[in-house]
Amino acid sequence: MNRDLTDEEFVQEVCGFERTAFRLELQLLYRESSEQATLARFLAGDPEPPTQVPGLAAWFAYIAGLAETGRTMQRVRVHEDPPTPYQRWERWIGAWNVAAGEDIRYLTRHDAHRIGLLPAAGEVDWWLLDSNRVLTMTFDTDGTRLRNELTTDPEVVAQACTWRDLAVRHTSRDVPPSTARS
Repeated sequence: MNRDLTDEEFVQEVCGFERTAFRLELQLLYRESSEQATLARFLAGDPEPPTQVPGLAAWFAYIAGLAETGRTMQRVRVHEDPPTPYQRWERWIGAWNVAAGEDIRYLTRHDAHRIGLLPAAGEVDWWLLDSNRVLTMTFDTDGTRLRNELTTDPEVVAQACTWRDLAVRHTSRDVPPSTARS
């Protein structure tokens, strides 16, 4: 079964998992309106503590709540080497996600190709939820999300499980050394 999701349904799916959620991030940048002000401050050399940004603080509290109930949220971010300005911000802000209980790992695009994750895994980001459904996200070249699609197709899910395992096996929880502040 494949079906397009509205933004509200997308949030319900991502937040409604029972045990595990894994995200593969492949984009150079993401244009999310809730991030623009804090991103701009970081890039200007005046980073705002993420815990003072209401939307981010709510996300960190959500992650902490997941960890308290034994649910796991994990992601592998495929980054450039050196990382783009957006990716530097992502790495910086990721420290608060990790402190809240999320498992974030990094893989250079070169290494993603070397291990066979790319180009095989495609160009879209996706969430693997409870190892039984995949939520794909299609973006334009400017990082704006255009489409969310949910599938429970067993072949698609099995392939996502294989890619997740490959990506996690070739990463660590350590933040790469090129994570310099702006």
